[in-house]
Amino acid sequence: MSDVTLVNVAPQYADELAKFQRICFPTLADFELMNAEHFLKHCEVFPEGEFVALLDGKVVGLGSGFFVDFDFEHADHTFQEMIVGGYYTNHKPDGAWYYGADISVHPEFRGRGIGRLLYNARKELVKRYNRKGIVAGGVIPGYPRYRDQMDIHTYVDKVKIGELNDPTLSMQMANGFEIRGMLENYIDDTASDNWAALIVWENPDYVADG
Repeated sequence: MSDVTLVNVAPQYADELAKFQRICFPTLADFELMNAEHFLKHCEVFPEGEFVALLDGKVVGLGSGFFVDFDFEHADHTFQEMIVGGYYTNHKPDGAWYYGADISVHPEFRGRGIGRLLYNARKELVKRYNRKGIVAGGVIPGYPRYRDQMDIHTYVDKVKIGELNDPTLSMQMANGFEIRGMLENYIDDTASDNWAALIVWENPDYVADG
């Protein structure tokens, strides 16, 4: 959307972003949602890693994350472990990967390209800093519709081959992400029975040191 502006997180957005979380994630447990105090901390830790999408001055989208050294041999983790209770203090300035903690779009503005803008902003950041790529736990909001028909592993397998469409995972795959595995008890979310998919985007322009 040409009329949407992306800016980095700043203190003046903290209260609005806290309200925005609760609008975008109605099925998440309250302790999984970030509040104004968390967003103020993000301004200190790594403001460049958090993108706020504005339309006529109103927050309509958010993409946040930080750099980490991610061990794919021991990939199992929870959302809270990675975000340190919402404070993002796991950020490592020289970390090889960008951990995507959150991408969200206001329900009234979905389907208008805001999510793609946020994903592209992340990719540009990763390329600018010459990081290996982006890793995240992808929530699975489309699963409840099929819960009585199949388990979540079967559902995700069908999403991977394009047999089913998930509102989030399918969009992430369209943006170049691969599903590399599943994360059990990743996040307290009634929509996905607490599961998430481990999703990865590799930076095609990454140049190894030396």
